[in-house]
Amino acid sequence: MTEPELPDTDFHRLRIARVVAETPDACSLELAVPEDLADKFRHRPGQFLTLRIPSDRTGSVGRCYSLCSVPREGGPLKVAVKRVRDGYGSNWLCDNATEGMVLEVLPPAGVFTPKSLDDDLLLLAGGSGITPIMSILKSVLAGGTGRLTLLYANRDERSVIFGDELTTLAQQHPDRLTVVHWLESVQGLPSVPQLAALAAPWAGRETFICGPSEFMDAASDALSELGVDRKRVHIERFVSLSRNPFEVEDTVDASTEDAPDEAPTQLDVELDGEQHTFAWPRQRKLLDFLLEQGLDAPYSCREGACSACACRIMAGEVKMLNNEVLEPVDLDEGIVLACQSVPVTDDVSVSYE
Repeated sequence: MTEPELPDTDFHRLRIARVVAETPDACSLELAVPEDLADKFRHRPGQFLTLRIPSDRTGSVGRCYSLCSVPREGGPLKVAVKRVRDGYGSNWLCDNATEGMVLEVLPPAGVFTPKSLDDDLLLLAGGSGITPIMSILKSVLAGGTGRLTLLYANRDERSVIFGDELTTLAQQHPDRLTVVHWLESVQGLPSVPQLAALAAPWAGRETFICGPSEFMDAASDALSELGVDRKRVHIERFVSLSRNPFEVEDTVDASTEDAPDEAPTQLDVELDGEQHTFAWPRQRKLLDFLLEQGLDAPYSCREGACSACACRIMAGEVKMLNNEVLEPVDLDEGIVLACQSVPVTDDVSVSYE
């Protein structure tokens, strides 16, 4: 297999250092990061990468894959990829990714990450949803003092990604890590009452959920039945991107084009440790405007379907035109998607820190 031909862009090319077969239908890719890009690709537990996948029909497509590597360990970045029925990107990587191949990659992004590695956590994963959960789990064990309980659901024993590694970690940390496996082939699909019964002993902990939509919905309902505060539940949702984040287009929000003469908002932005002040036109989305000003604002899908462009509103108010990933707890904390935000008030202060 020859290296895919990708057009030149502003994004970064990383070489695949190793491909590991995790299960019959899943593999992990280790991506080598050059020293000059180390800061750019420094990540937090639970974040994801967006990869550019070559396509005969469209030239390329962008797909998001969660990191399962531990930030403090250094070395290659690691993502896990599982085959999906009719899924182009994941299936292409499983069939074609080889050591030495170069892929174009956007920097790490996402808000599915614990505030402290010293907190006790309840982790619920289904299938390939173990990927960001694994990064969180290993990071807590390596760099924190928190205790962990993982409830991990799969189709059958052969489908368990990182099974051997989880066994080893549980043996090494018997007082801090409890792993409970649920196999559909043995117990059927987990129901809301069953998940509630399993989660009950640890229901007071900060909780992270990732997996197929049906699993996440059932797990969320189970925690609601247990009376868990919704602010303590974090859910990672990925949806297919209808736009290619590697093909940047000039976009104007049609819903605000009818007010071009309205006075702009004063915008204060904290990004990469620097403060910036701009006059923000009311008809421009925040991300589009910041990119126009030459700021290196993070983004991926540009359509509200991932959390790569997430930032925090410190003062003022914005309106999001679309949001498919942020949960109510995120919104309560002032987190918004820059790619979908337009100003409401005369003054807005934004932080990316």
